Amino acid sequence: MLTSSVRTFTGPDQYAAAIRAVQVEMTFGRPKEFIAVLTRIDLHRLWMQRLDENGPRVAHAALTPERAIVTFLSEPGSELIVRGDSKAGHGIIWHAVGADYYERTSGPMCEAAMSLPVADMAAAGAAIAGRDLGLPTRETRIVMPRRQALAKLRRLHAAAGRLARETPGLIANPETARGLEQALMAALFGSLETGDAPEDGTARRRHDVIMRRFRRALDEDPDRALYLAELCAAIGVPERTLNACCHEQLGMGPKRYLLLRRLHLAHRALRRAAPGTANVTEIATQFGFWHLGRFAGAYRALFGESPSATLRHPPI
Repeated sequence: MLTSSVRTFTGPDQYAAAIRAVQVEMTFGRPKEFIAVLTRIDLHRLWMQRLDENGPRVAHAALTPERAIVTFLSEPGSELIVRGDSKAGHGIIWHAVGADYYERTSGPMCEAAMSLPVADMAAAGAAIAGRDLGLPTRETRIVMPRRQALAKLRRLHAAAGRLARETPGLIANPETARGLEQALMAALFGSLETGDAPEDGTARRRHDVIMRRFRRALDEDPDRALYLAELCAAIGVPERTLNACCHEQLGMGPKRYLLLRRLHLAHRALRRAAPGTANVTEIATQFGFWHLGRFAGAYRALFGESPSATLRHPPI
């Protein structure tokens, strides 16, 4: 079905839930003025998304195994670090099928995504490039295309985004959609064909394993506060090793990340609670905040309002 939509979000949870083909959890260091615009375009086989965000964040993404997905910055200059690799912002991330990983940004940015069914990605790559490009099934690649090839892909992706905003009816026309899809696929595989994919190092693979264990421990208790000693025991690594991995992939140590996670869990609980059925003290202590004054100060600094003000909002 040929569809397109452009939606603006002021809530991180609603925004993350709207992104297609991925389960994503985002942690924003400064969400007080959070605004994101999500553009989604579905062509015949190709799905596109543009994620335009106004501030830095850390995200954990778990991709659907049904589609082969590439992402890249729609404009050069922003910082995007994927799996601890700073080269990600300068090339194309060709994600392993069904991959899960951490990525982070340092400020406002627009990330572009394109995906095809797995079989279509392999077949189209061979047809357009004239050879098997080697669909990544186990390890994500960061491909560094020629500058002109990546610039062309970025221009086409941006043009599709403008169509979705300004003349969405054109995308619903089957022939227009077909032409746009073919142009985008040619630009994508032209970039992948000319690109250089550096080999992944042993240390990065080991860090990926540790961070997958870290994520698994969080997922086992998604609504419960977790602490560093518990995580180190569950993962089976010393604190210094986990600290190095988190700084590499999250841009912060595990203590800071866990604190932000607990604040976001408290924020989510306050937003979902109906006034009169819960109070700030109950929710704060549920997530391990025993000093309510410090909790209120950290909460206000992060979300721009007091916990009690959040509780007064209509529940979502």
